Amino acid sequence: MADPKYVLAIDQGTTSTRAIVFDHGGQLVATGQKEHEQIFPRAGWVEHDPAEIWDNTREVVGLALAKANATAKDLASIGITNQRETAVVWDRRTGKAVYNAIVWQDTRTQKIAEDLGALGGGADRYKAKVGLPLATYFSGPKIRWILDNVDGAREAAERGDLAFGNTDSWVLWNMTGGVDGGVHVTDVTNASRTMLMNLDTLSWNEDIAGEMGIPLSMLPEIRSSSEVYGNDREGGLAAGVPIAGILGDQQAATFGQACFEPGHAKNTYGTGNFMLLNTGTEIVPSKNGLLTTLCYKIGDQDAVYALEGSIAVTGSLIQWLRDNLGMITSAPEIETLARTVDDNGGAYFVPAFSGLFAPYWRSDARGALVGLTRYVNKGHIARAALEATAFQTREVLDAMNADSGVDLTELKVDGGMVQDELLMQFQADILGVDVVRPKVAETTALGAAYAAGIAVGFWQGEQDVIDNWAEDKRWSPDIADDERDRQYRLWKKAVTKTFDWVDDDVK
Repeated sequence: MADPKYVLAIDQGTTSTRAIVFDHGGQLVATGQKEHEQIFPRAGWVEHDPAEIWDNTREVVGLALAKANATAKDLASIGITNQRETAVVWDRRTGKAVYNAIVWQDTRTQKIAEDLGALGGGADRYKAKVGLPLATYFSGPKIRWILDNVDGAREAAERGDLAFGNTDSWVLWNMTGGVDGGVHVTDVTNASRTMLMNLDTLSWNEDIAGEMGIPLSMLPEIRSSSEVYGNDREGGLAAGVPIAGILGDQQAATFGQACFEPGHAKNTYGTGNFMLLNTGTEIVPSKNGLLTTLCYKIGDQDAVYALEGSIAVTGSLIQWLRDNLGMITSAPEIETLARTVDDNGGAYFVPAFSGLFAPYWRSDARGALVGLTRYVNKGHIARAALEATAFQTREVLDAMNADSGVDLTELKVDGGMVQDELLMQFQADILGVDVVRPKVAETTALGAAYAAGIAVGFWQGEQDVIDNWAEDKRWSPDIADDERDRQYRLWKKAVTKTFDWVDDDVK
């Protein structure tokens, strides 16, 4: 039998699920993709149907393998990457979710977060242990909400019948057999996004779980990011192939971008934006509104940590202009529309649709479009929407420089929006450093593939990832310092206009 030629990555994202086949050179061979429904039951609530996600996962694996003309015997291993803080709670006996997945953008857990903070310490109550502030973003309070609001859920959880996972655990459990022996595991990167894992011991914190009212029996076993967790089930399209890598999507992109040295950073432009800075084996607490998180852990090697700046709304602002306002019919049109004007016309768009994430962590904020005059047209609004992504990234970069004490000299970028050349040039302008795009922009799926391939010896380790990485395009700043400062000052002023919007009778 010939040696396997490929590794398969499953990228279970916020808007779609993809399966991508990669070869040994880290090149994309074939892909399958399917979007899933975004469910908005009321303002601030965002849900996904876990059954639809699992159906789509099977479908896109079939599509990718068919396009690659490959079968299970051609695969060395499978890696999984996923939207991180999106919480699924399911019944181990039936295999069915007890409620829709509550998505990371959802804000319904605000009262739970406030009540926990009121026990002492406010938003920083658990930060020293888990690296995260109390916020609606993370999985733990979402589990609590499901147990409190779904009939019979708490009783079933106390009996040990319910399982929790971010979508990595949901996909893995189903792939390895579901009710028939499914493996209930997560990796350190996903566990670090629940607000329930100790950063130092990489184990669940019983005290925090107790305060949140979450039985430990619900939680998956925490494992490294690169090891064999189990094999694809009999009857699966990749039956018998080891599933050997799990990384939360932003950590996967960091891995795929070969950010293996302390001080290396990447920024992913997706539904939201996420910048990660490798801090090595050192846990660096943030004093500037960033998250301390796991970067990756390869087998039994030491865990590597990161600082992360999370921005809730970037690409989803462009989707909103398309779907809610009808300003464009497809996302790439935003660049064409923005190029009809020379600047933003004085308009600044702060998309605090889910509150503000890093570096503010203001759940009381809501979106604002400011600086409007009769002069402003839809081209200016399109440009302001793109610029919002770059300005928010600058705020996170400033916080990273302050926390790390090392100024970044260039920024590696990836994700869907990096094809927008107007945005990339403005990003370089407003940061004052070079912005670099790799040849393989699918770095999230690629990172998961590398983790899975390293675990089974398909790749030898990080050096293979470094050797495979190649630069595609570089943008350098092309703006006067005083103009950069002026625009950034106005952006910071615009951000203050979003604060304190949510009252008891305003959601």
